[in-house]
Amino acid sequence: MTDTVEQLKWWQSGIIYQIYPRSFQDSADQDASGDGVGDLRGITARLPYLKSLGVQAAWLSPIFTSPMRDFGYDVADYCDIDPLFGDLADFDALVEEAHGLGLKVMLDYVPNHTSSDHAWFQEALTGKGSEKRDWYVWRDPGPDGGLPNNWKSFFGGPAWTLDEASGQYYLHQFLPTQPDLNWRNPDVRAAMFEVLRFWMRRGVDGFRVDVIWLLAEDERFLDEPANPEWTPGDIEHNSVSHIYTQDQPETHQYIREMRAVLDEFDDRMMVGEIYLPVEQLLPYAGTPEAPMVHLPFNFHLILRPWQAAAVREFADSYDAACRKIGTWPNWVLGNHDQRRFKSRLGAAQYRVAQTLLLTLRGTPTVYYGDEIGMQDVDIPRDRMVDPAGLQQPDAPAASRDPERTPMQWDASPNAGFSAADTTPWLPLAGDFATVNVQAQEADPQSDLNYFRVLTQLRQQHPALVGGDYQSVDSGHKDVFAFRRTLDGQSVTVLLNFGAHERDLSEVAAGQSLLSSFNDQPSSGAKLRPNEARILLE
Repeated sequence: MTDTVEQLKWWQSGIIYQIYPRSFQDSADQDASGDGVGDLRGITARLPYLKSLGVQAAWLSPIFTSPMRDFGYDVADYCDIDPLFGDLADFDALVEEAHGLGLKVMLDYVPNHTSSDHAWFQEALTGKGSEKRDWYVWRDPGPDGGLPNNWKSFFGGPAWTLDEASGQYYLHQFLPTQPDLNWRNPDVRAAMFEVLRFWMRRGVDGFRVDVIWLLAEDERFLDEPANPEWTPGDIEHNSVSHIYTQDQPETHQYIREMRAVLDEFDDRMMVGEIYLPVEQLLPYAGTPEAPMVHLPFNFHLILRPWQAAAVREFADSYDAACRKIGTWPNWVLGNHDQRRFKSRLGAAQYRVAQTLLLTLRGTPTVYYGDEIGMQDVDIPRDRMVDPAGLQQPDAPAASRDPERTPMQWDASPNAGFSAADTTPWLPLAGDFATVNVQAQEADPQSDLNYFRVLTQLRQQHPALVGGDYQSVDSGHKDVFAFRRTLDGQSVTVLLNFGAHERDLSEVAAGQSLLSSFNDQPSSGAKLRPNEARILLE
């Protein structure tokens, strides 16, 4: 079944652009700014740039009051802005400007855990009789007097920390300063749902829900079995299989309740962060009678081999699975927790990947800076700040600092991200003098302008947004070809994952709308190595 563009919601037809606020723009005119850390006024000043990209929504990683031990994913007050970023007036101004430009605003919602600084946890620490004690997950010591079980933290070490005053352990799947909320407690759910209402009343259009698949734990608190595929050097969290801490049945019920809160408001949405196989991922969309998240985040382009056959197989099976249950697909190539895709896949495949992301059926999410080809930055040990890396020095891939470095706006000192006399919170990439927005604006053949042409094609050819998807046998194992069709229009996408020229004249012919080589190949021209080409048939 084909979806006309008019039938689609904004979160289906548009592109979501993720902003990591610390790294987007440090505004020198704000009292708390000019400090090497991005802020809300900086984002607001750059919203016209987002509009120029052709994206539909800006998703902001956490901006709430926080001690910043995990850079905002440890929330101390869900209903206020951390002074590092500004205040509620700054946020309201951002929403007003975004809506005036026709952009939607999405916030990161962090329901699994709070900061240990949160008033709720501080109250819980006053004793077993505290009215907030059961707002968190507590266990007595194990039979040997030690840990309650073998559950692991994502950041290394056990997922339990002893509260010496009470003799009980509390659960934290991340830092010890990020205690897990007890979602079995209806008072917790009610309080967290009020958080959603607070922000929607301020005009927020949607939410990215952090680690949504972790909300419930098995009530028996059993040891998790060893993961036979784990090897030394991998992160410790992967040493066990998480059958009791992830994807529990109760989580689905909590999300249905969460969805009902969003549905109290018009045209709101949420996308859930879920790292699960497709057969476990898609049920998080729910059913028409009992809906859950609007978009269960699909990270499989990040996780699977970058090979034409593998990508085609997944695209086919995922699209079919989405069709079967009636949910809308979505695609991601990078985010604040994953290596930048130009670094991961290589410069030669960068535009092939960018083209794939923006032409498959479904909602694309773009990570800031990927549109100009930003890459991972090698962070010296003395400048590392990510707790995931600092706590796991034996797992080099654990740190997320390399993909979180400041946005590269121009060739001035600090790349236009912050004033020349400041020290950015993370080091800049060494190539910022040449890889930056200003330089690429002036170059018609730049990565930035290639990205803009792709988004313009989406606007000009509705088949690329609402059309059916069908892969095509290319006759070459290193070429992935597919068609998007709508109302008699057919657009074909040809992607060469290999280093050899390929003849596809028997597969597709037509007017060349775009080539990653920045030219206009004739109909039937051979597909060059590492080329992406879009044809109107």
